[in-house]
Amino acid sequence: MILEVCANSLESALNAEKAGATRMELCMELGVGGVTPSYGLVKAVLKAVNIPVHVLVRPRSGDFTYSDSEFEVMKQDIALCVELGCAGVVSGVLHKNFTLDKERTQLLIDEAKNLQFTFHRAFDWLKNPEEVFLTLQSMGVNYVLSSGQKASALLGISLLSKLNKKSSTCVVMPGGGLRADNVINFKKEGFKALHMSGAAFNKTLDGDVPLSMNSSSFLVENQVPISSVANIQQVVALLNKS
Repeated sequence: MILEVCANSLESALNAEKAGATRMELCMELGVGGVTPSYGLVKAVLKAVNIPVHVLVRPRSGDFTYSDSEFEVMKQDIALCVELGCAGVVSGVLHKNFTLDKERTQLLIDEAKNLQFTFHRAFDWLKNPEEVFLTLQSMGVNYVLSSGQKASALLGISLLSKLNKKSSTCVVMPGGGLRADNVINFKKEGFKALHMSGAAFNKTLDGDVPLSMNSSSFLVENQVPISSVANIQQVVALLNKS
């Protein structure tokens, strides 16, 4: 069975390999579901570990519907993964109505060339998951990462099991809330791959921070914060006013 560990740093990547993980999904910012790791982190991890590295290609948090410029960045990130010698990429695109953007997802698969392709948890927002799973399988997707459209994979194990029975060339990979106290449930169901972070928090500072740098106002999953021309022009005009 494949155990993929979601690693968010070089230290996490080293720990994943040390602990016996089969491979890793490299990303950053687990708190928002993960975003694309930096070029420097990808290079450092590839140099430091021997297990396969699959890189998350998600340019921002929020939804999975991307502008043309965002999509071009995603294609460039995948091209870098190919160039650097990664084992796989993790990505996917939806339409605004929660259906699969087949055309753009296929373009990402093609950009990945011989790298393995995992369709990530955007799958858990899809309207027709069983139908779309078969579509992704026919498109050449190697893995689908999903919590079974529930808050955790354990709660979504019914759908995951249905998908697993439809699997031929595409592996269903449960992910979301997997731990030592529930992983045996997925082994019994016959899944071939599992995904977990295995994260534990390490205290880095003495005492509480004097001021939080987190802002919940920027974490709205059906909206994307973008620098506004009008807002900036208003301030520039005020600053330039004599």
